[in-house]
Amino acid sequence: MVGQTMSARNEILKNVRRAIGEHPNAPLIQRNYIQQAPLDLEQFVSRLEDYNAGVSHCPEEELAATIGRMMGARGKQTLVIPPALPPEWLPAGNNFVPDRNLTYEQLDASEGALTACTVAIALTGTIVLTHTAHEGRRALTLIPDYHLCIVREDQVVQTVPEGIRKLRDFRTRPITTISGPSATADIEMTRIKGVHGPRTLDVILVRGPLEST
Repeated sequence: MVGQTMSARNEILKNVRRAIGEHPNAPLIQRNYIQQAPLDLEQFVSRLEDYNAGVSHCPEEELAATIGRMMGARGKQTLVIPPALPPEWLPAGNNFVPDRNLTYEQLDASEGALTACTVAIALTGTIVLTHTAHEGRRALTLIPDYHLCIVREDQVVQTVPEGIRKLRDFRTRPITTISGPSATADIEMTRIKGVHGPRTLDVILVRGPLEST
């Protein structure tokens, strides 16, 4: 079946190339959109809040306490984490379950997930995951109903092109983009949360680099 799909794809692409032909003197596509801009962290926070995400700020040394506080505010006692998440991030008094091949059913039954991220984009309020050791597999951040994400201030860029350039070293990895809690609307414009990802998103914006990232 896969071979038939690839064969059909190659045939379609061949027909497209034949129809377009070769145009060596064709003008380059003009890219006049903004490629880079000064970082506006307040805009990043504003976008997240517009999307109904919870946002908290803290210095590096208060990260564990802030995680514990945000979990308490959401009534969460136990979160699933990537196995490589630094233990010094985790507050005492809460439970953290490493995702060592948990089943989808176990992830679905969990209270939520705690992860880091790769980059964030202020203009769109977008968080990008490349599912590295501190971010976990894609299922970890799509199946649970709650996601608490750690974002360092130095991971935030202003524009989408800047964000894409930051991902060059991760071009062969799966990428998940998050712009607020998951929500979708049907043809009658009834908005439903949590269909394609977590219903609730919280973000901790950390000042200063985290030594373990």
